Amino acid sequence: MDIEPVDAAPVRGSRRAILRQRWEDLIFLHWPVEPERVAPLLPAGTRADTLDGVTYVGLIGFRMVGLGLGFGPGVPYFGSFWETNVRLYSVDGAGRRAVVFRSLDASRLVPVLVARATLRLPYLWSAMKLERDGDRLT
Repeated sequence: MDIEPVDAAPVRGSRRAILRQRWEDLIFLHWPVEPERVAPLLPAGTRADTLDGVTYVGLIGFRMVGLGLGFGPGVPYFGSFWETNVRLYSVDGAGRRAVVFRSLDASRLVPVLVARATLRLPYLWSAMKLERDGDRLT
């Protein structure tokens, strides 16, 4: 396995937090794919980020809890919902790595509309639920 060195942590700016949130009941699933297969899905000027010659497609599901503005409390009801996203990983010519979201789905309409209108994120309103049976989640 060939691992690239990673630079020191980025310098933290003095910008104030815009949103607060936490993720619960989180799962990260990843599948290796050939970089050529995802190349058409990446932004211009980037290529697939690879490890040992493959890149990965991620399916991430979680429960967003306590979403709110700045350092304030989460918004009741609207601040907790299910989210699922499909992501790819890219790198540009300067070596900057990024997550490329191919889908952003959330189970609560108001956060979807706010994210689309104010942050210009391509969220979709989608039906999702989680069922528990002991420590098994479906």
